[in-house]
Amino acid sequence: MPTQARLLRVLESGEFIKVGSSKVQKTDVRIVAATNVNLSNAIAEGRFREDLFYRLNTVPIQIPPLRERGDDVVLLFRKFASDFAEKYRMPAIQLTEDARKVLVAYSWPGNVRQLKNITEQISIIETNREINSTILQSYLPQQSAQRLPALFGVKQSKGFESEREILYQVLFDMRQDVTELKRLVHDIMSERSVGATSVPQSTPSYYTPAPVVTQPQPVSTINIHPVVSKQDEDIEDTEEYVEESLSLDDLEREVIRKALDKHHGKRKAAAQDLNISERTLYRKIKEYGLD
Repeated sequence: MPTQARLLRVLESGEFIKVGSSKVQKTDVRIVAATNVNLSNAIAEGRFREDLFYRLNTVPIQIPPLRERGDDVVLLFRKFASDFAEKYRMPAIQLTEDARKVLVAYSWPGNVRQLKNITEQISIIETNREINSTILQSYLPQQSAQRLPALFGVKQSKGFESEREILYQVLFDMRQDVTELKRLVHDIMSERSVGATSVPQSTPSYYTPAPVVTQPQPVSTINIHPVVSKQDEDIEDTEEYVEESLSLDDLEREVIRKALDKHHGKRKAAAQDLNISERTLYRKIKEYGLD
């Protein structure tokens, strides 16, 4: 938009200032502007100045696409074939009747540039100067039978534009996994506590067990150490991990620190392990004070 405002000033007053200068200069030029954008829609969306549009739209010329120009395709093909024959010093190629029908029926998504490129390819590659429909179709890209219009304003699937977005996505996925693991562990511990407190009383109340008399045995000293199973350690670690701060900056700093420790401070290897560029890694190290 700032550039459009400067151009509008030049068109209205004929004055401009060169880059790095403070002197106003005069100019008298004629502007020929071309675009493949629907400027009416661009004005409605605020992407193009309306006053600039009316300043440029003095003599509008609508040029239809090549697929809507009928026999002009054959004339342009003949013109390009003559130019390339003169350029490469060889006889000009000519189309048979069936090749002309194929040429006119093709949709030409690349417009005149595509027609010129294909004409040059055929002029250079083919030794036979008379081109039939079979030869011509071998140079035309296959078009899909279903041509759906593009939906304007519909957002496409989100892609990752930077390494930081990729890292954020990984950290969000890790956070969801940790939350799910915490819920699962909580359910397991709840079931265990309920099973330990509710012991069924299956012995009848009228039954009295007979006393058992045993001879006293010498008691040896036994050292009892608390046994912590691997499962309890994992559960405890999981709880502590969940209690930690899940700030994205903290997690990013921790991931970078572990990668540097893993590769003994070799930043190039750490950057490859993190799937980011070395430049990005250097900036992150300086930002988080890891150097």
